[in-house]
Amino acid sequence: MSRLNNVSAVALVFLVGACSVLPPARAHDMVPGAPQTNAIVIRNATLHLGNGSIVENGAVLFEDGLISEVGASVRLPDSAEVIDGSDKHVYPGLIDAYTDLGLREITAVDVTIDNTERGDLNPNVRSWVAFNPDSELIPVGRAGGVMLAHVVPGGRSLQGQSGVMQLDGWSYQDMLLEGPTGLCVNWESIVPRGGDSKEKAKRYDEQIQELDDLFERARRYGESLETDENVATDVRLESLLPVINGERPVFVQADRLGAIESAISFFTSRRIPMILCGGADAMHCVDHLTAHDIPVILIATYRLPRRRSDPVDALYSLPSKLREAGVRFAIAGEGSGYPGGASNIRNLPYHAGIAVAHGLPREEAVRAITKSAAEILGVADRVGTLAAKHHATLIIADGDVLESGTRVVDAYVQGRKVDLGNKHKQLYRKYEQKP
Repeated sequence: MSRLNNVSAVALVFLVGACSVLPPARAHDMVPGAPQTNAIVIRNATLHLGNGSIVENGAVLFEDGLISEVGASVRLPDSAEVIDGSDKHVYPGLIDAYTDLGLREITAVDVTIDNTERGDLNPNVRSWVAFNPDSELIPVGRAGGVMLAHVVPGGRSLQGQSGVMQLDGWSYQDMLLEGPTGLCVNWESIVPRGGDSKEKAKRYDEQIQELDDLFERARRYGESLETDENVATDVRLESLLPVINGERPVFVQADRLGAIESAISFFTSRRIPMILCGGADAMHCVDHLTAHDIPVILIATYRLPRRRSDPVDALYSLPSKLREAGVRFAIAGEGSGYPGGASNIRNLPYHAGIAVAHGLPREEAVRAITKSAAEILGVADRVGTLAAKHHATLIIADGDVLESGTRVVDAYVQGRKVDLGNKHKQLYRKYEQKP
């Protein structure tokens, strides 16, 4: 997420010369949708509202980028475009609640990766500023029904601030729905694994003390701002103020039981709201999660069990178990720390679908990638549900979106019709014609 600052003239000349010998950067061919100009009505469709309920043979009316009416029938404005939704299913735009989409293109090519800043303590880093609106992975994700993404930075310890992006637009400014949504922290790197126990304990104590010192400096900085308007700006400390004041959550990436319990202890004792991300061992500390009302963003249900003693479907059935235990949760794709990462964002509905096969009610699985994700990310007043006054960010599919054989046939972001073409489809059409 680095940006050029105070670059010398010599460095600029070198940079221009170097760029002249590199191949030109490629952008995807899909043009962002034009603003909605006339009312659109989808009728005779099965509506999956995102809140766990369905309306059979229902209708949706949206105007000027917002949903006006949803129900068994809606009014038909003059000159409205009418879409026959017979045998079709309408869903809110799916939300990947934890990804590095737009920050990582090709994992094996380092110049296409911009998801990590140097250093361990970067609370002021803003993921959406480095978001690449021309990523080839965005159209691929949209073809799978994903219209929104919670884009998180990578790195060790304090990774930076995340943002919720709409997956259609010319620039990151067009696409930013909410930012910052919270501070991202990699707690797995703070709680050591393996090695000498005394050395691990020493390293852990040092890192906790470092965080405590930083938070204390931020608190004092905030007090100074209230009494002296001439205090020199410190962007790192300023970015921490909403967090230490409890106004903004921390997204804590942790899978291991020890890391989860450590994070809960650290943040709850400081009255900082926390959202657990990853959560493979969440069921082993469910009492702590419910006691402190800590929601969980489950990253990838398509994962092997963490322990040899765990059943093979431990991660597949985890959403159902969390629901039964009363833990609020959302399901994300493969996240930012996994090999596939953003390139597999298209598989988000199937991560929810496998949970259905292992006990989670179907509409609760839909909710886990729509309304529940929006609630946890703090954007449920605008997206995640087919409801009046919400953004007309929705998809039309020819079947159950959780099934791999289903195709998304139409999509809208704030009423703008989205081009569902992508590189995968282009290559399919090309090689379909090969002799």
